[in-house]
Amino acid sequence: MEQQKTNLLEEKTRRIYTVSEITQDIKLVLESAFGQVWVEGEVSNSNDHPSGHFYFSLKDRGAVISAAIFSYRNKGIKFKIENGLKVICFGRVDVYPPHGGYKLVVDKIEPKGIGSLQLALEQLKEKLEKEGLFAVQHKRPLPYMPSRIGVITSLSGAAIKDILKVLDRRFGDIHIVINPAQVQGESAKLEIAEAIKDINRFNETLPLKERIEALIVGRGGGSIEDLWAFNEEIVARAIYNSKIPVISAVGHERDVTIADLVADKRAATPSVAAELIVPEKEEIRQELDGHRDDLYNAATHILELLRSGVDSAAKKLALLNPRNLLIQHRAKILDLARQIYIRTAHFLKLREAEFRGAAEKLSSLSPLNILSRGYSITFKVRDGAIIKEAQNIKTGEIIKTRLHKGEILSKVTEVVKNG
Repeated sequence: MEQQKTNLLEEKTRRIYTVSEITQDIKLVLESAFGQVWVEGEVSNSNDHPSGHFYFSLKDRGAVISAAIFSYRNKGIKFKIENGLKVICFGRVDVYPPHGGYKLVVDKIEPKGIGSLQLALEQLKEKLEKEGLFAVQHKRPLPYMPSRIGVITSLSGAAIKDILKVLDRRFGDIHIVINPAQVQGESAKLEIAEAIKDINRFNETLPLKERIEALIVGRGGGSIEDLWAFNEEIVARAIYNSKIPVISAVGHERDVTIADLVADKRAATPSVAAELIVPEKEEIRQELDGHRDDLYNAATHILELLRSGVDSAAKKLALLNPRNLLIQHRAKILDLARQIYIRTAHFLKLREAEFRGAAEKLSSLSPLNILSRGYSITFKVRDGAIIKEAQNIKTGEIIKTRLHKGEILSKVTEVVKNG
């Protein structure tokens, strides 16, 4: 009897919960016990949902808790949440009744041991470097003495004033095209990227001689948060895809931005960018003077070499000149002629002497000389034959007798033949 009474009492005092009731109580207990908490752990099972929500597990050596970052929070996170990354999360414990489970709804997350911005910067650097956006072979040289320069920066900042001041001081007649953009804040990355694209599109519509030859993109100094627009991927890709050579001029010498790494040239400040792209007039004048001196010296040296070559060629030409050859040959001919004349004259004198000796001998033997001594020569008129014997002539024949001086014609009247 006592046992029955006890059972009836227990039935009256026992509370039976439904699943929803117990889950709801657990939800109230957990949420009231913990409220908002900081939780440290390692990311695993990360899942970037198309809706913009990000789901992952947070674990340590002894336990695992599910976590979620909803899209309205996820948009503000700069770095990429990856498996194995040690993080510190700030949020609240939430029980989801339909599944009877609980999770950590994260409002804020940061990497352990390193700032979130620094981690985001390192992650983006690694990504873009693998894609070749920092490659040296992609970087183009800046034009020398560009006549038209583009500038993308804020109109209200000190950077534009510094740039214009330096350009005016160094070379005042340069045409400058300014495409203003916000350089700080959430909208800055979109405005900078779009300004770079716009100025490139505008440049394509201009004649070649009127196109912008170089583009300065930058701002003055500030904290890493202030400069963050120049660490955004959208800005990096706009600079990389620009057909106009880009100088990154973010005024913060200690920190190198992504824009600095992608740009064709990095300048420490906007003023330095202006100095890099436009040489000073005095520098140009000195350089021109140097080139003029070099040109003069080179031209003088070349002229001396040419003059020496001409003199040498003239001497060779003089030796080969037909007129000089004729003069030389004429002199040789005259010399030979003189030698011939002298030898001929000598030869003639010798022969003359020989001839005179022979003539004297002949003269001594000549019948004419004999005639001078009283002798005569008789010829037949008929045939001119000399009459040596009387028997060779006939009576009545006409004969001619040649004396030392003169001739006598005779008619033979009698021929006396001696034995």
